[in-house]
Amino acid sequence: MIRIAIVEDEEYYVKQLTGYLDEYQKSEQDVFEITVYRDGDAITSDYKAQFDIILMDIQMKFVDGMTAAEEIRQMDSEVVIIFITNMTQYAIRGYEVDALDYVLKPVSYFAFSQKLKRAVSRIKKRSSAYITLTVRGGIIRVSVEDIYYVESAGHNLVYHTGNTTHMTSGTMKQAEEVLGEYGFSRGNQCYLINLAHVDGIQDKCAIVKGEKLQISRPKMNAFMQDLTKYWGDLK
Repeated sequence: MIRIAIVEDEEYYVKQLTGYLDEYQKSEQDVFEITVYRDGDAITSDYKAQFDIILMDIQMKFVDGMTAAEEIRQMDSEVVIIFITNMTQYAIRGYEVDALDYVLKPVSYFAFSQKLKRAVSRIKKRSSAYITLTVRGGIIRVSVEDIYYVESAGHNLVYHTGNTTHMTSGTMKQAEEVLGEYGFSRGNQCYLINLAHVDGIQDKCAIVKGEKLQISRPKMNAFMQDLTKYWGDLK
């Protein structure tokens, strides 16, 4: 199931977008859970990264869509944002908050479905492959999409998943063989990084959930090629 929020203060467009989503579900055999908010403040006031896709009107009476998106991005770097607007110049600003795309009003089903298909494709690319790790006291099953990066620590590997780490024995080469097909790339001898969680490159470091992971000079070109290809594949 894909969780979608519609943030729109005009009833006409709420009904239209809901209808388009229903039509898309039937034609593409996807399943959506749809939640409607009437203002940017309504979605940001109790936001818990609970959505996969947000369809966001830019011009709203109280908290506009751009301001709401900026707040959401501080809490959730993964959610796919698509702006709905009749002002192209506002839509272009959406790239400042890493919006995937924008749809111009009046909204046609064809244009909307093409943008939505791109967003759904991005969500499915993240979805659920699992690996099993042998840890002290037993084994655990970890979703690949939850792994931020793998760190080499002597003869062990540390899997960083959000606020949790899991230590297991193994080599970086073994981890790379398992995770390479899921969009992981070597930043240096110590880090194998999930490209899905890379927010940018700064000072020769990959920014992963606010943490700077050093990219070595020998690995820089290959890492940047992997990252550019990964981002390009999400278009």
